[in-house]
Amino acid sequence: MSSEISNSPERIGLVAGWGRYPIVVAEALRKQGRKVVCLGIKGLADPQLRELCDDYAEIGVAKLGGQIRYFRKRGVTRATMAGKVPKTILFQRFYWLKHLPDLKCLMTFYPYFITRTKDRKDDTLLGAVVDAFANDGIHFAPATDFAPELLVKYGTLTNRKLSSAQQQDIDFGWQIAKEMGRLDIGQSIAVKGRAIIAVEAVEGTDMCIARAGELCPAGKFVVVKVAKPNQDMRFDVPTIGKGTLETMVKAGANVLAIEAEKTIIIDEPEVVEFANKHNLTVATFHHEQMARKSEAA
Repeated sequence: MSSEISNSPERIGLVAGWGRYPIVVAEALRKQGRKVVCLGIKGLADPQLRELCDDYAEIGVAKLGGQIRYFRKRGVTRATMAGKVPKTILFQRFYWLKHLPDLKCLMTFYPYFITRTKDRKDDTLLGAVVDAFANDGIHFAPATDFAPELLVKYGTLTNRKLSSAQQQDIDFGWQIAKEMGRLDIGQSIAVKGRAIIAVEAVEGTDMCIARAGELCPAGKFVVVKVAKPNQDMRFDVPTIGKGTLETMVKAGANVLAIEAEKTIIIDEPEVVEFANKHNLTVATFHHEQMARKSEAA
């Protein structure tokens, strides 16, 4: 390693997907005096990252070897990931031809896509990615280690409080959502009258909410979004932002229940302002609290 790299501020690698989350993380790292070495996933990462980061390159999602080499050449030994990489790209026609995976990617994911001896759950695939980086001396940490203020605190964030019927729907939906997380299916469900309207799978939270609106045109349903029981905070952490609430308004949902200390909220003041303007309730709960309620019922 050159003396120039060794004597400079710590270099943190950032693998950036879609959304504002990577921008917020990059800004937090810069404020801490760290150098940000960013790999933006091609077609997903916000172009603004190029100006925010000390070193930036855009790279294909399947160029795993190229990603590792980029960080190694720049002296990165600690990295984090932020932003969404839609799993739906795996089901596109001619996926492998379109993304042209490099040799490292083919070797890493051979048992997942070729021999199919391993499953393709989110945790399984993302775990394979961080293990591949770790084998080359690059270790991933949760983005919230660098920006802990993004984790939502306990309590009702908005002016409008929960009705007893809404609380019943949250209590009902919470344990089901947790079981979905245990099975690594999805993080979110839509509930009304203690009936499940929609369940998130590969499509993501926003499309789950939109589908619930189609299935429940009367609206006024509850959205519950939780972390997995053994959530790996390095990836796939539940995240909400103003866009989540915009989708809820269009679909007719009026309550969002999320897990305190395990959910990332992007631009919280703007989220709360939007929710209050549109008479939405955003409330957070600790899982231990919800589990005790379930046991007592």
